[in-house]
Amino acid sequence: MIKLKNVSKHYGKSNAIDNISMNIDENKIYCLLGCNGAGKTTFLKMIAGHINPSAGEIEVNGNSVSTAKMPEDISFIDNRAKQFNTSLDKLVLMAARYDDRFDLEFALKMITKFHLNKDKKFGQLSFGMQIIFNTLLSLASNRQIVLLDEPLLGLDAIMRNKFYNLLNDSFEKNPKTIIISSHLIDEMTRSAGELLILDEGKLLFRSPISDIDEKAYSLIGTTEAVVPVLETLNVINVKTLGRHTTACVFDKHVPMADGISVQSVGLQEFFINLVGGDFDEE
Repeated sequence: MIKLKNVSKHYGKSNAIDNISMNIDENKIYCLLGCNGAGKTTFLKMIAGHINPSAGEIEVNGNSVSTAKMPEDISFIDNRAKQFNTSLDKLVLMAARYDDRFDLEFALKMITKFHLNKDKKFGQLSFGMQIIFNTLLSLASNRQIVLLDEPLLGLDAIMRNKFYNLLNDSFEKNPKTIIISSHLIDEMTRSAGELLILDEGKLLFRSPISDIDEKAYSLIGTTEAVVPVLETLNVINVKTLGRHTTACVFDKHVPMADGISVQSVGLQEFFINLVGGDFDEE
């Protein structure tokens, strides 16, 4: 269990994380979303104990977290993590010798599945394959909590598909808490069970991803017909053009008046409506 109590992180006058309080449950995959600069990496690094909060407290399994008390139950991998420039085979064996919990069989199986050459040195891998290898090591560590910062950056569609298979295989074999920050929003529904959205350092939204399918939708119609209906609903965003209005809603479905059409909203469209502005998928 991860607990954040009034946690903030300041860099000068900038608030990277702004007074977040929340609990993160065991054995669940979380998708962490936010625009660039929303505070995702800072959020993950503070939970891992790589940086200290400016205010508030973080606990992992009842123990306070800081740079002086980094939790042993957490594996944190960012997309720029480096390894000793030796063969992948040696790196995996080193990890197994270092940690009795390391699942050597799983790691070797995944190396084969991703067609990684065990004799290649880490520095000879492409950037995308370095990310895959780092993620593989993190999942094979059998830590209770795995934090992945943009693990899909630089991967093509085929490799991303293999990544989700890797993630799901690991979770099924050894359930754990996994938090993944990503820009590939809709794809994350294949693995993640809960959604966390940061915006300007604040926890803007939290919900089971299944609720997006059930509760997120758009109402489209004349302004005269749409606006009265919105008074009883949780409205995310409203756009009016001439006499027509489109509203993004996150709420139960209610009977609609004539002249109003209802359309489903995917996770990416919901995210864009919630945080505003354009979203650049990388």
